Amino acid sequence: MEKYFRLNQYRIMWLFVFFDLPTETKKDRKNYSLFRKGLQKDGFNMLQYSIYVRHCNSRENADVHVKRVKGFLAPKGEIILFTLTDKQYGMMEFFRSRNPAERPETPQQLEMF
Repeated sequence: MEKYFRLNQYRIMWLFVFFDLPTETKKDRKNYSLFRKGLQKDGFNMLQYSIYVRHCNSRENADVHVKRVKGFLAPKGEIILFTLTDKQYGMMEFFRSRNPAERPETPQQLEMF
């Protein structure tokens, strides 16, 4: 029963980060770069330009990553964080132009206790 609970599609989460950061000055570009590198270091993958996503094993794990992202927010710009369940993520449709595209692969995560 516990194993089923851990792998439930409503318990597994996807954390999205949408951002629109200024790049007008050298300092803005540096902040943009630091923010992107922070996301990548924390295990986020680029879904589209300025949209990054991370697979999380649980709501609690997603909350940890939300706190991390809040720790390196850029000083200017707009940033949106939100989570979806694995079930909701599975219902998304991806297109390249008018052609259906393959869904990005689910990262293989190892749970250690």
